[in-house]
Amino acid sequence: MANTGVRKTKDFVPGNCPVGYCMNIIGGKWKPSIIHMIRTDRNRYSILLKHITEISKQTLTNQLRELESDGIIERIIYPEIPPRVEYTITPYGSSLLPIIDSMSKWAIQNMPASKKVECKEK
Repeated sequence: MANTGVRKTKDFVPGNCPVGYCMNIIGGKWKPSIIHMIRTDRNRYSILLKHITEISKQTLTNQLRELESDGIIERIIYPEIPPRVEYTITPYGSSLLPIIDSMSKWAIQNMPASKKVECKEK
């Protein structure tokens, strides 16, 4: 399903900065977490919603649509009763995984122990 909405920052890349371009794709509060969870087999809407307790249903839906629209994830609909939908990382999206891994390593080294929670790794 293509994203029919318009993102405010989609084409905002001040000075054609590569970092700005990357942030337009994976920036924000939720997208890196969503990408990480999908890559660690938490790839269904209800599972994502369960593990990201602070996110609203609408925000999760919007973030998934944006990631799909940008070619980072793929939405697979299984023709079953009841229907099942899963998300997978595309080959293009896989090119972002080293960035997500670096973010994780940085956080493990710098996050205060009181803030650390168990995060299922790959």
